[in-house]
Amino acid sequence: MEGSGQVEPTLPVNTTNDSFITDSPAEDVGAESLAYQVTLAAILSAITLATTLSNAFVIATISQSKKLQTPANFLIASLAITDLLVSILVMPICVLYTVIHTWTLGQIVCDIWLSSDITCCTASILHLCVIALDRYWAITDAVEYSKKRTPGRAAGMVAIAWVIAISISLPPLFWRQVKAEELTSCSVNTDHIFYTIYSTFGAFYIPTMLLIVLYGRIYVEARKRILKQSPKKVGKRLTSAHLVTNSPGSVASTSSLQCGRHDTQSSDTGSSTSENQVKVTVSDALLEKKRISAARERKATKTLGIILGAYIVCWLPFFIYTLVVATCDKCFNPELFDFFTWLGYLNSLINPIIYTMSNEDFKKAFHKLMRFRCCRS
Repeated sequence: MEGSGQVEPTLPVNTTNDSFITDSPAEDVGAESLAYQVTLAAILSAITLATTLSNAFVIATISQSKKLQTPANFLIASLAITDLLVSILVMPICVLYTVIHTWTLGQIVCDIWLSSDITCCTASILHLCVIALDRYWAITDAVEYSKKRTPGRAAGMVAIAWVIAISISLPPLFWRQVKAEELTSCSVNTDHIFYTIYSTFGAFYIPTMLLIVLYGRIYVEARKRILKQSPKKVGKRLTSAHLVTNSPGSVASTSSLQCGRHDTQSSDTGSSTSENQVKVTVSDALLEKKRISAARERKATKTLGIILGAYIVCWLPFFIYTLVVATCDKCFNPELFDFFTWLGYLNSLINPIIYTMSNEDFKKAFHKLMRFRCCRS
């Protein structure tokens, strides 16, 4: 009560001013926080929409083009469907949760969302393994595998990927209990260290090791094909000739036949001499075919390298951080975790872009589809 006796008459005015000065920064902080949330929501929503549209266009392109309806492209279409599910079932809810950092959708939606997240993201990663395995068999055992490369076999490989993904997402449902109090957070319980190890190795580390081994073998086989030379086989010789007037002979990479032709005109005008050259170019059809094949192999190998690099950059930070958090509770940082999570989701946007931009058939079919859509509208 001693403070009350010391109050001066001018104190209320000063108190009001102090209160005004104190509340003003708080309002500024609130406005900045709101602006940050709106900006973050806009960016994440744009990523979600772009992921949905890009994967939907890949699916539509393959379904509309008969030329693209091959077992290998069926695997790419299945990957696009999986990434589309990520953008529809997982990313929109994650936008809300990332922005407000409070779970407001209840226990049931939380369980469904977490299961969908683990299942779809794991299935997307395993699809990359399936595509790499298909490519590996195609390049190392081309003759035999061409007979086995059927839509049924592709469907079986996709089914195995989904079974593994579901088996990784199911265990948390058995120990997750419905809480009586209001749920304010939704995350996988990291107290079960064995499940964390099981899920991270099953969903990322083992598939990544498999991808590195497969892509390494694919690269080696592709290099062998590029550098391989077969002197015993001689292809058909393709000869082209054209007449070049008044040009010097060339002996670089062509065979030249020099023909002198003297045309004698009437005795009144005298005689004029013109020298013509027939240039004959000889090419080897087998060598030309090998050059084309080597170019395709180089492009395919480069594409696989880009896919592997993008995949590792997107998902490696998340799975490393997940293991760290499981063993160190104090190491958890919500903002860092959200950043790594969305970096992983970004892989679902990158996958269709890589496949469409690196495949000429995809480009042509995509442009044809876009023209068709524009004409109809």
